[in-house]
Amino acid sequence: MKEMKLYHGVNRIYRQLEAVGLDHNATVTVADLTPFDQYHYHGTAAVDAAITAMGLKPGMRVLDIGSGIGGPARYLAQTAGVHVTALELQPDLHEVGLDLTQRSGMSEHVEHICGNVLDGIDGCYDAALSMLCFMHIDDKATLFKTCRAALRDGGTLYIEDYGSNRMATAEEAENLKRKVQCNGIPTVAEYGTQLHVAGFEQVTTADVTVDWTKFTAKRLATYRASRNRHVELHGEDTVAGLEDFYATVAGLLGDGLVAGLKIVAR
Repeated sequence: MKEMKLYHGVNRIYRQLEAVGLDHNATVTVADLTPFDQYHYHGTAAVDAAITAMGLKPGMRVLDIGSGIGGPARYLAQTAGVHVTALELQPDLHEVGLDLTQRSGMSEHVEHICGNVLDGIDGCYDAALSMLCFMHIDDKATLFKTCRAALRDGGTLYIEDYGSNRMATAEEAENLKRKVQCNGIPTVAEYGTQLHVAGFEQVTTADVTVDWTKFTAKRLATYRASRNRHVELHGEDTVAGLEDFYATVAGLLGDGLVAGLKIVAR
């Protein structure tokens, strides 16, 4: 996973916080963290959309699959008044997320678990979500069955993910596999079929490719415009890796290989 540079050197958030006057021991708020802890597209605006799509109400239990360093989980808990279980496979992301949740005083509302969703999930949730994580999981059949088993009847699964628009060239397939950690992406039709087979009765899909193409292109341009500042903060290797990652995903969307999808399955 560390060949995907977004997930390499995740403790960089501590340097970002120090740069705005919050050292490693400082108490932080969720608002302090949100400029830095949202790895998906459009930050908290995307999480707001997920809250609406899932119909979250205070007191509900929500599972965040592939929770990264906990940004969406903390924001969900504070904004919607829900209890969130943040499930993350990578130990370093899990540890950073746990630390930031404790420092922000959100431990009563966000539980962090380091584990693999394919191993099964204990508990019964009102809703589950995944923001640009399912692309890394090849075994969609087991994944969706596990998600269904974790949800109560009537529960909602919200997904932001890539879909396949066309066959990849050899170079594109290599970039997907190595730089984005995707070995294969289903088409929109295949996605819906697999969710239905897993037991989801209502599946709606929104194509947001145009929006995500614009977002990733702007993110790359903005990052490059501030490259010197990023190098001062994180070093050349980290910046080069992130720049290459941002350029790769902007290219995959811009060249029409992948589609951006928002999926709600009930």
